[in-house]
Amino acid sequence: MLDLWKRYPQVDKQLNDVNSLIKKLMVSDNSAIQSLLDDCARQQGKMLRPGLFLLFSQLAQNSTAKTDRLIKIAASLEILHQATLIHDDIIDDSPLRRGTITLQAKYGKDTAVYAGDLLFTVFFQLLIETMNGTHYLKINADTMQRLLQGELSQMAARFQQQPVAAYLDNIRGKTAALFRLACLEGAYFGGSDPTTTKLAGEIGENIGMAFQIFDDILDYSSSTGVLKKPVLEDVAQGVYTLPLLLAYQTAPTEFKELLAKKQQITKSEVRQIAHLVKKHHGTEQAKLLAKDYTQKATAKIAQLPVTPVSQKIAQLAQKLLQRTF
Repeated sequence: MLDLWKRYPQVDKQLNDVNSLIKKLMVSDNSAIQSLLDDCARQQGKMLRPGLFLLFSQLAQNSTAKTDRLIKIAASLEILHQATLIHDDIIDDSPLRRGTITLQAKYGKDTAVYAGDLLFTVFFQLLIETMNGTHYLKINADTMQRLLQGELSQMAARFQQQPVAAYLDNIRGKTAALFRLACLEGAYFGGSDPTTTKLAGEIGENIGMAFQIFDDILDYSSSTGVLKKPVLEDVAQGVYTLPLLLAYQTAPTEFKELLAKKQQITKSEVRQIAHLVKKHHGTEQAKLLAKDYTQKATAKIAQLPVTPVSQKIAQLAQKLLQRTF
């Protein structure tokens, strides 16, 4: 399991069970879809959402939560995340994600669409098994709507210099909503009281906001001076993230001619944009916003009941949010 979770032995062990369950559920009679699903299972990343869910499920002392149910809910979060990634890459027509060939590029759009749809059905099955009769079925449906709305808003804003407030609304949907759900569900199904559960959701949303902004910053940060692939991909696809939007606000006339090229922009011209982002302190301005969300998350964590688990949550949050630039 990812080194991030080694400091949390119980979560680490449970995540191994989550992975085993996901592999068991990722099955299809279609050989092409099965190959894609096998690849997807091998590409499990940081497991942040199921890991946060499991950690927050430990908040309640003397919890009577059944481990089998927790493992299934944790798996549902990761499966939903993977399904959205597959469909995002199809919509973006992305050949690469973080420098790795995407599943849609490797197996074709048709296979990827059906595989993503299959994962959504597995997600729904897990919800029915674990949440039937609770209001969390609606909370999951609402979260899916927020994820979709965030993606639709991002798509509508392609090749536009959208206001920072609109960008923040987009990532609150497409990224932070799932972090919020993970922490909220963890506290609730772990047996926490309503006040603690509400706090957990707020913590998750602020962690998700800061995490996405830091990701955007890292894309523009390079110790070697070589521009990272996500920036090349995003700018060419018209996805303008926070460092660029903030720098644009500072000096719009310097960006306009380059951004007007849209899909015809060259790699050399994207490097010029990255230089302008650095020149006009786009990443530094973005860091201030990220730190604001980090401070909000930290303040909310401090309001949790003081237990060894809340201390672990504080430690993990700092590890996630003190990124290396």
